[in-house]
Amino acid sequence: MYVKRKIELLAPGGDTDSIKAAILAGADAVYCGLNKFNARNRASNISFDDLQGILHLAHKHSCMVFLTLNIVIVETEFPALIALLNRLVNTSIDGIIVQDLGLFFLLSKYFKSLKIHASTQLTTHNEGQILFLNKLNASRVNLSRELNISEIKDLTLVAHQHGILTEVFVHGSYCISFSGICYLSSVHGGNSGNRGRCSQPCRDRYLTTSAGKDYPLNLKDNSAWSDLRELSDAGVDSLKIEGRIKSSDYVYTVVINWIQKLQYFDSQDERLKDNVELYKVFNRDFSNGFLRGTIQKGMFIDNPRDHSIQHLSEINSYASAAELELAHLKFYAEKEDLKAFLENELQQISLAKEPLTVDISGENGSPLKVTVRTSDRSFYVFSDVNLDIKGTEPLNYKIVFNRLKAINETEYFIAEFVIKNLRSGVYLPFKELTLIKRKILFNLNGSKEFVDPVVVPYPEKSHRTVIKPSLSVLISSIKDLHLLGECYADVFYQLPESFGIELSGLISLFLENRLLYPWFPSVLIGEDYTAALEFLKLVNPDLIVTNNTGIGYEAYKMGIKWIAGPFLNIVNSFSLLTLKENFNCYGAFISNELSRSQIHGISPPEGFKLYYSIYHPVVLMTSRQCLFHQVTGCENNEITDFCIQNCEKSSSITNLKGESFIIHKTKGNYHNLINEINFLNTAVVTDEPKLFTGFMIDLREIKTKIQNEIDKSLLIQLFNSFLNGDQGARDELEQMIQPTTSTQYLKGI
Repeated sequence: MYVKRKIELLAPGGDTDSIKAAILAGADAVYCGLNKFNARNRASNISFDDLQGILHLAHKHSCMVFLTLNIVIVETEFPALIALLNRLVNTSIDGIIVQDLGLFFLLSKYFKSLKIHASTQLTTHNEGQILFLNKLNASRVNLSRELNISEIKDLTLVAHQHGILTEVFVHGSYCISFSGICYLSSVHGGNSGNRGRCSQPCRDRYLTTSAGKDYPLNLKDNSAWSDLRELSDAGVDSLKIEGRIKSSDYVYTVVINWIQKLQYFDSQDERLKDNVELYKVFNRDFSNGFLRGTIQKGMFIDNPRDHSIQHLSEINSYASAAELELAHLKFYAEKEDLKAFLENELQQISLAKEPLTVDISGENGSPLKVTVRTSDRSFYVFSDVNLDIKGTEPLNYKIVFNRLKAINETEYFIAEFVIKNLRSGVYLPFKELTLIKRKILFNLNGSKEFVDPVVVPYPEKSHRTVIKPSLSVLISSIKDLHLLGECYADVFYQLPESFGIELSGLISLFLENRLLYPWFPSVLIGEDYTAALEFLKLVNPDLIVTNNTGIGYEAYKMGIKWIAGPFLNIVNSFSLLTLKENFNCYGAFISNELSRSQIHGISPPEGFKLYYSIYHPVVLMTSRQCLFHQVTGCENNEITDFCIQNCEKSSSITNLKGESFIIHKTKGNYHNLINEINFLNTAVVTDEPKLFTGFMIDLREIKTKIQNEIDKSLLIQLFNSFLNGDQGARDELEQMIQPTTSTQYLKGI
């Protein structure tokens, strides 16, 4: 017998009207951001006072509220962040959505009453990453949008075994890149997706490609409308709608249709097939290619604008242009009617906090009595000691109100404060008034104890001396193995994202070259993650760099020294503390998105190594989709394991500003978009002589716009000389390597 589960529908709320619309439509939960620390800075977002009103309204309608703090946090922001967390612990917020590892540390150690939800920005796609997040006390994880239902089912089983819930996006915009490891907007415009400022250059128009496309990176929108049964069977706990920069009528329409579908599914175990209403609000047409595991050309659309009218024309056969025009006018009239209806409904929903009447009474020799009345209930609290006619200062309106005014920081506010029933000239210790306040807050906040502000100790700033940094080199070709014996540097070798038949050869390569260290990629899904684990166990290297936290977790369990790679977006001291204390991490690369001033305040734990990549081709994004479909065309309609293992191509696209990007595909790897100009930052070496243990140069086989064919051995020699203080070597490097950029170091995030 088929057993149904209650599946949560999680709706977006970019402003107060969208949040009210989601609640009105029946959402089980809504996620929204404050005006700071969230990954949708282009949304209107809300104030802290708004949040309290939202919590009150939502909980009255059995709707949970999750707060998005899902960006990386730079060092100078932690005082404000900690102050915010000290306020949030005394709210009824149902969860905090998190990307930054430093914030995970704070929540799991100092603010344990707040439930932690792992953001999609952590691109969670393998079992090890679930275990990593479990150790950081995550209660829920948003799985990568690129996963198919079978992969989702496997990860959900692992998550449930560790008490973690799973979310899956079921409607809204697709990203062409794996979330959290896209730097296109950051490098070109200084708007980091990891800071909620993505300007969506993937949706931009480019010069027409040879495949005849103007928007070669533009995907259709995600829709899992026909996949509800499969997602339910996979055990998914929450269906998440994307759209915190969408309008309230969009949110209302999408939510109410999904609610109806879920209700129909619950009552009749059938699929509600008609999704015509979803085409009446903004969409780029729909695809479920990732969920179905059919990643093909049909997922693209060569127009980033609203597809609604186009869809209307496609599904109807109009006899004349006049009939078509009438249909369009009717469509627009329906939209206006919905907006008018919704505007009227939303005006009747108040986000105001609940008003309280507080009545103070008492006589000498009896306890102070405080009566609290809301719109639908009342309760009393009493002091633990009696009022007295002796003391330092008699109670009056100002003294009592000042001690109780913290109530106004909650979902309630004191609308009427009555003290006429308190005898004049009586005294009560101030600490008793504080206890009364706590009793009131306990009652108002669902029997939850008031939490005093926590003073979080900052990572100790160890005494710094000038460091003589080491050099490390990243390669990706066996023809560069000669560098092992020619340079005074650690040599790392890039492992593929898909091992395929190469696994045994790679194991042999590392067993025969023990001074060659593995460099693990960001994305390792399914069998590729399993193969990576087998590699790790059989090779048992002395040291690894990993851009995948799942591999970091396994290395920690196996006692292997591991370094957190540059794509883990490490930007603050608390993240370093997280890695050291929870996973015995050996060291970490600091993100190349940071500016000099943002780097300067970072302080590693004692004995922890810090690294920085000073020269590399800039990987702007990594995609599970084929980036050649819309650029050069491809004879294969669908991307397969064979494509991943065997395809090796390169092409380019150019935007209307004249900026070109390289599409780079190598055997065993996903598609990358690469910046045409390499990153070179020699300034950081002299700017931070007491911070970094080592610097890395990336000499992988990625052809960019570097004008000269450079001898790698000579390049290593010059970098080594520069790190040893030879400024002439620095000048020679900057002459030899052209053109280059260090824009991120200048702008920061």
